[in-house]
Amino acid sequence: MSKTSCPENSLTFFCNIRTGKSLPAGKWQQTTLVVVKLAAQCNVHQLRLRIYMQAQEQTCHPDPLSLLDPVKFLLLYTKEADWYEIFDDWQVLQTLDIPWACDSHGQRVAHVVLSPQPDDTEERRSYRHALFSLIGHDLDTVAANRLGEVSFTRRKLVSSRQEEIRRRNPRAYATEPWTTSAPIAKNQEEQLSRKLTVIMHYNGLSHSVKVDLKISPEGLREIFNKAMASHALQCESDDLVLKVCGRDEFLTGDLPLSQYLWVRHCLRSFQELHLSVVLMSHLEDDSVRAVEWPLVDNYTGLSSTHEELSLKGKDVHDIIMISLWDCNRKFRLKLLGFDIPQRPCKPPQSVHVEASILYGSKVVSSVCSTPKAFADELLWNEWLEFDILLMDLPRGAKLGLTINDITHDSPGAKESKSSSSGVKALDDQRAKGKLLYFVNLLLIDHRSVLTQGTHTLHMWAYPGHEEEAFTYKADKLSTANNPDVADSMAITFFLDRYGFPVFLPHSTSSLESSCSPGQSPTVSNPFTRYSSSPVITDNALMRRFREESVQYASNLPQFLRKVNWLRPLSVQEVHWLLSQWEPQELDVSVALELLSIDFSDEIVRKLAVQRLESLSNDEVLKYLLQLVQTLKVEPYHDSFLARFLIQRALRSKRIGHFFFWYLRSEVAGSPFFRQRMAVVLEAYLLGCGEAMLTSFKRQIQAVEALHEVASVVKKLYPDKTDLPCTAALRLQDLLRTCNLPSDFQVPFDPRIRAGEILLDRCKIMASKKKPLWLEFSSMDSPGPSHPPVGIIFKQGDDLRQDMLVIQTLVVMDSIWQEKSLNLNLVPYGCISTGHNIGMIEIVRDAVTIAAVQRIQGGTHGAFNNDALYNWLKEKCPIQEIPYQAMERFVTSCAGYCVATYVMGIGDRHNDNIMITDQGENDNRIMLDTTTTSNLLHIDFGHILGNTKRFLGVNKERAPFVLTPDFLYVMGRIKGRPSLYFQRFRDTCTQAYLSLRSHSRLLVTLFSLMLLTGIPELSAAEDLHYLREALQEDKEEGEARDHFLQKIAKCEDLGWTVQAMWWFHMNVGIK
Repeated sequence: MSKTSCPENSLTFFCNIRTGKSLPAGKWQQTTLVVVKLAAQCNVHQLRLRIYMQAQEQTCHPDPLSLLDPVKFLLLYTKEADWYEIFDDWQVLQTLDIPWACDSHGQRVAHVVLSPQPDDTEERRSYRHALFSLIGHDLDTVAANRLGEVSFTRRKLVSSRQEEIRRRNPRAYATEPWTTSAPIAKNQEEQLSRKLTVIMHYNGLSHSVKVDLKISPEGLREIFNKAMASHALQCESDDLVLKVCGRDEFLTGDLPLSQYLWVRHCLRSFQELHLSVVLMSHLEDDSVRAVEWPLVDNYTGLSSTHEELSLKGKDVHDIIMISLWDCNRKFRLKLLGFDIPQRPCKPPQSVHVEASILYGSKVVSSVCSTPKAFADELLWNEWLEFDILLMDLPRGAKLGLTINDITHDSPGAKESKSSSSGVKALDDQRAKGKLLYFVNLLLIDHRSVLTQGTHTLHMWAYPGHEEEAFTYKADKLSTANNPDVADSMAITFFLDRYGFPVFLPHSTSSLESSCSPGQSPTVSNPFTRYSSSPVITDNALMRRFREESVQYASNLPQFLRKVNWLRPLSVQEVHWLLSQWEPQELDVSVALELLSIDFSDEIVRKLAVQRLESLSNDEVLKYLLQLVQTLKVEPYHDSFLARFLIQRALRSKRIGHFFFWYLRSEVAGSPFFRQRMAVVLEAYLLGCGEAMLTSFKRQIQAVEALHEVASVVKKLYPDKTDLPCTAALRLQDLLRTCNLPSDFQVPFDPRIRAGEILLDRCKIMASKKKPLWLEFSSMDSPGPSHPPVGIIFKQGDDLRQDMLVIQTLVVMDSIWQEKSLNLNLVPYGCISTGHNIGMIEIVRDAVTIAAVQRIQGGTHGAFNNDALYNWLKEKCPIQEIPYQAMERFVTSCAGYCVATYVMGIGDRHNDNIMITDQGENDNRIMLDTTTTSNLLHIDFGHILGNTKRFLGVNKERAPFVLTPDFLYVMGRIKGRPSLYFQRFRDTCTQAYLSLRSHSRLLVTLFSLMLLTGIPELSAAEDLHYLREALQEDKEEGEARDHFLQKIAKCEDLGWTVQAMWWFHMNVGIK
């Protein structure tokens, strides 16, 4: 058959109907062929109906009616050796991505199969149960509706996952190295010229060699092969891989050794590089279990063009669906009423229902019902009409319903808000405490179908002011229903019903001609930053915008914010513009901004994702925390961003590890987005391979065991109670009997593997939440012994704020490294593993400033200006602080002064600031704090200028911590000049100005975290501190003077910090 010149209006399907039981080799006991001819504009359900009629006529099936049920019989076709299911019953036949052919009459022909749904075996049920245990949520219980969004998305994500797995290089996936492209700091450049001692261990043998840092791991393998040959030993060189001794970290690839993170650690700590030579065949299995579901048609869920759906020129018998753009009437709903099984503790006297149309973060129109006295059950039967036409509804628009207490309001009737109303208006409403319940509904679903008919939605109760963990920006815009059906408020309403499904067209074919380069669509001047609304009339401006897009790319978000997304023609014109744009013309900070809550249009978000696709794995890891949060503002579960993140996680175990924990934490702690995060996490787990699944199972086993122990500890020793002397022994008893695995990868760093727990080193920490100090043995390895693995397990704190600060420190450090600035930051491991539980890495060989002051001066050590200086001298063999130690102190102090000021980190008492103490341990390899005198900050409970107060007095009046004892170490005594202090000032200003040049990125990263529910980062106003600290609107010279003034202020107020530190040490004020 030929595949060319086929007519468009008629289709022929050859359908094999399978009956009976399946046989080996994919054969069946019985198959029957039926031939069906129908119009190209028909849908899949009509195809099933015709097949059923043919089967009934031929009496070739014992139960022909069952053929109509897509749950019982799958409609399949093959393409490139894969089975595809035609999943959506409303999909138009001519949009099927099926292999078409033409018969001798020129008619298009396709072969399909109707096959019984395979039986659900015990093995499959067991596998799904294990998978849902990893996810923390049973998706089968919420996926009963076959065409519902959860089921639909699970099936749609199969094909992109399979494509990524097929492209994946097994060796590169199993042995991905941890590398960096950042230049080595100027004060460490001399290390590049010296030789590095490498010791390679293999089957009890060790081979030592000194190599140049320009050699690659492949060069090391060649050296090892020659050494083995000289000993008459043979091994398969292609099967060998170099692994860091005692760590789950590999050295592979063609990069010079100086670009591998572990090699840089060895250089800084003057250690030898110990490597194990292992066989690839001995590594854990990365095989992927066969997919249970067939793939779905690539165009499933894609609607037709407006011309194909339009009613014009069609007979009523030819209509099977309607174009939304033909619905030229106002959107309205009929509010039927609500009922609540359990009355609130303080029921309002009078309420009304407010209905709003939401798009992104904007309320584009809203209307209120008449008020009624509150009761357990209220009936309205009232039509609420909006000033928005149905045809103008964009994809992603939501209907928001709220029940509001209006006891103290004047009883205004239906009052519409203007389209300029936005989130701020509803924030004000929240502040007055009026909003009681809310729920949202997508007006155009995941299949581009307009929502119709009667709906009963279970609403969320709006938390009171005393409750935390509620983020208006994201949670209030969620389309999830309250799963507590028995006790939640239920609201019922009716949307206009049509005789046919109403689809939002994906385009209009007439636009293709109007959007050609010769006749560009029209759009308002994108360079006018303060125009009130766009007037899309000038073709020349569109062409100019494209030609000068590189120069004005940074203004793209401002331009897109001014587009009227409720005008379909304007939207398609903007889509044409974006299609002409090269993603690489966008800065990463702009791309991240386009993924914020302000932009719901999927083409805009697609452009942003296309820019992210060129990022390296290291860069993706830097922004992964925000990108996972940004999934919350996607209108639908299936999105370009979700697919991008899944694909990158399946490509890199490093990304996959943190992707797993970021998602699982949200599944546990975010009921508003639990289903979405669970669907995305399932898509990843189904392709990550057996080795990763086994690792995640062990990690979860460890987390659950420690969570159980922590819960018992908190019951035994509640908050604000002192610990008895027997607490450590009681903890050891609990740990001895808990279900810990024999070993597990540490969630905050997959390169570290924890072994047997060391009971005598474990203790309960004396703070409010009673965190557990835990130590585990390290991995056995042929190299030098490793220190224990230290973990602080916390329950009762949301660690996502600490994660944000530490991640920002990593971003800041990368900015500084680009300028060859090494400020010796110590971004220790920290990860949330569930709702208000998580793990923090113990920083080895470091003591708190409070401990140093106690050693040097007892209870009055906080006022001893020379306490820290004397302690440092005692740690040096020659009783003089060497230059390297002073350099590390000055640079680390400068780095943390700038970082803590920019992020507005508060509660900086002397137990939250540490200094490294290498002591006699020259072999420590946990963190790069191998030299005495490296300052570091921990415990970031307050950010963005939020400080603690005591008796109404602000404890922290200095902009950052620069106390007299820090200045004394630098030689800045009573204001006299000092070379080290000048070095500190110069380093601070250089670091500060470097951050200012990336202020947009930093502000964007924090703004995306508005979606988390962090109490001190929950509204756009919280970002004002960050913008002010970065002096965004000032010139560079003014910004430099600004920070120098802050240093001077710290010098003047140093005594206030010492006073509060003394109170902290003696009174325990925290």
